[in-house]
Amino acid sequence: MKNTKIAKWLPLIALLFTLQSCFVAKLYERPQNALPTVDLFRKEYQQVDSTNMGLIKRTDFFTDPILQAHIETALQENLDLNIALENIKASQSYYLQSSKAFLPSVSVAPAVNYTTQSQNTQFGRLIGERMHIVQYDLTASLSWEADIWGKLTSSKRAAFADMQRTIAGQQAFQTTLISNVASLYYQLLVLDEQKKVTEHTIETRKKSLETSKALKLGGTLTEAAVKQSEALIYNAQSLLVQLNNQIEITENAFNLLLASEPKTVERGTLDGQQVITDLAIGVPYQLLSNRPDVRATEYELMRTFQMVNVAKADFYPSLRLTASSGFQSIDIDQLFSPRAIFGNVIGSLTQPLWNQRRLKTRHEVSLANQQIAYLNYRKSILNAGKEVADALSNFKSNNQIEEFKVKEYEAYRTATRYSEQLMNHGLANYLEVLRAQENELNTQINILDAKYQKLNSIVQLYRALGGGWEKTE
Repeated sequence: MKNTKIAKWLPLIALLFTLQSCFVAKLYERPQNALPTVDLFRKEYQQVDSTNMGLIKRTDFFTDPILQAHIETALQENLDLNIALENIKASQSYYLQSSKAFLPSVSVAPAVNYTTQSQNTQFGRLIGERMHIVQYDLTASLSWEADIWGKLTSSKRAAFADMQRTIAGQQAFQTTLISNVASLYYQLLVLDEQKKVTEHTIETRKKSLETSKALKLGGTLTEAAVKQSEALIYNAQSLLVQLNNQIEITENAFNLLLASEPKTVERGTLDGQQVITDLAIGVPYQLLSNRPDVRATEYELMRTFQMVNVAKADFYPSLRLTASSGFQSIDIDQLFSPRAIFGNVIGSLTQPLWNQRRLKTRHEVSLANQQIAYLNYRKSILNAGKEVADALSNFKSNNQIEEFKVKEYEAYRTATRYSEQLMNHGLANYLEVLRAQENELNTQINILDAKYQKLNSIVQLYRALGGGWEKTE
């Protein structure tokens, strides 16, 4: 008898497993027309080998131990980076939830039901006197949906892609954070050097002022020349105030990256910096794995692709199995007796027919979101190529600018010396000397600016190639 009852259920069980295997959702394939080509970088920057400075560890790329310590502090304390880590935890929880969607949901519900009838109804009139019934229930319910069309599988894959997107997003922010810390650090070193140059210039001009005053007493210079010497001192002093202000503002921005209050930033010297100048950029295809932001946009494309599968599956019938069992009794002491046991099993197949166009709208929106994600993916690849080309061009240009500015400075310094000698022999006026001194200071400041821009272009190229996102030990 028992075998006969079991045999009745075998076709239904076999049908469930057969339908479960009818997976129709498509698998994601990377769009070939969006992949980077050899022309992603400008032709003058293309190389045939895969040597890539973006693969260098940040501790090997940034050799200044003070800068290394600041970077590690930023990776531990930066508030935006910690927010990104919390987003990863949330996406991981959603993924774990989606992976359990294949399992049945089970609930237990104890209940006490009190009932009394109305005496003004037909039923109440037949019974006559009012009855009071108390029923005790302990019910366990089970619900399970068969993943016939791959809806649950696609939802799980979408959740996994979203989790990977948040991880890649955190890594992309990490590369930006490291480059920002390094850029501000180098900017502080350059400002320190500019401050030294300005302070030295002020001292030199003060001595020149004393000389001009002595020459005035000797009748060689006029009072106008003396006042022009004073004006140059005031000009340099105002520049020093601007530099001090810029140093404080830069330190404040630097401390914010480290989640610290405004304070003086410990730092080394500009001459002590050793950076990599062998700018190997590898091949464009490496950007797909090296650039976290590019990977993040592809994971978003994967997610939207899977959501299209989910939207398609909503058009097909869903098979759900529900069951409940437990104990019911009007006597509490008989609740767990064999006679109190009850149970039922329901298998339902539901086919959507009319749903106020919600399913079609959901499908159309999912297709639009997929196309948006595809365009963003292509855009991220093109933007990566642009950033690499920009950084290389900036390095090349600022390297040449620095060379020309050094030559310009040497020329102005020589001109200053010649002008002073000519003036002492009465062959030049003091205005020529003052103009040469002013140009000499400006050129020194410009040389340091070019050095910073060159350092910053190397840092930005390291970021553009995806450098620095390796996990912290």
